[in-house]
Amino acid sequence: MKIGPLPSLTRRRFITIAATGLFLPGGATARPRRFEWQGSALGAQAKIVLYHPDAGAAEAAITACLDEISRLESQFSLYRPNSALGQLNAAGQLANPSHDMRRLLHLCRQYGELSQGAFDPSVQPLWQLYAAHFANHPDSKAGPPPDAIRAAQRRIDYRRIAIGAADIRLDPGMSLTLNGIAQGYITDRVADLLRAKGWSDVLLNLGEIRALPGRAWSVRLTGDGPSVALTDAALATSAGAGSPFAGPSGPHHLLQPRTGRSAGRYSSVSVLARTATAADALSTALYLSSPERAADLLRQGGGQQAWLRQPNGIVRHLTV
Repeated sequence: MKIGPLPSLTRRRFITIAATGLFLPGGATARPRRFEWQGSALGAQAKIVLYHPDAGAAEAAITACLDEISRLESQFSLYRPNSALGQLNAAGQLANPSHDMRRLLHLCRQYGELSQGAFDPSVQPLWQLYAAHFANHPDSKAGPPPDAIRAAQRRIDYRRIAIGAADIRLDPGMSLTLNGIAQGYITDRVADLLRAKGWSDVLLNLGEIRALPGRAWSVRLTGDGPSVALTDAALATSAGAGSPFAGPSGPHHLLQPRTGRSAGRYSSVSVLARTATAADALSTALYLSSPERAADLLRQGGGQQAWLRQPNGIVRHLTV
């Protein structure tokens, strides 16, 4: 899982809404121009690229996107103590949960079942244990002691998250992270917002990448991977090196609930899917699952293609 704090949105910086003016002969109807916003969202560098004839419409659309990101961050962020997720973790209960929170937790349960528990949002106590261990022992190589890991594992089980219309409840000692799926979910909600307003020819990169219907966008996979043409599809990558606890070869944030240790089978897993939610969740689930389960998991979880890169550089390419 991509666990730990999900930093808040750096409020809006229209670094570039830039394009050259291209018009049809006679000046009748403006051709679409490229507009681009770059900044920080969800704790990562972000970019929104869209094509439209009118700069004012482009700026209004990007403002609406950033407002939607901020709204959903107030639901899912671990970084904000007053977020809905922060309140749930602190109290073990969240009254009157939003539709987005209930929907996302149901999706977590779905991917937990499909992955036989490899994808589990309740793995947060394990991340907290590792973070505290390496904060106090920065030169440690092995990670926390086995008995501490076993104690944390007893508080992990997505099936013990009670999701109701009136409230959401956790067993004592449990806490959740949604960082293995929330970026994808937020990306999809922003895409839905734009499509409802009639937008196409848009590329969203909010940690996970999604293209709206229209033009094809060329996106290169991590490392020396191939370029993928995105049209009405999404791409997500999980990599342990993206958030190590102690050095490039030490334990990292992609922790397996069953072993309590960082997964080491792959250096990265990239997934192409119709939605960013599916791509995000599947990239995490595949990273943590056995190779024998990969093809079935990809197909059942809504994925289209996956690239599983081993530490020696060999890539297994799956299609469904």
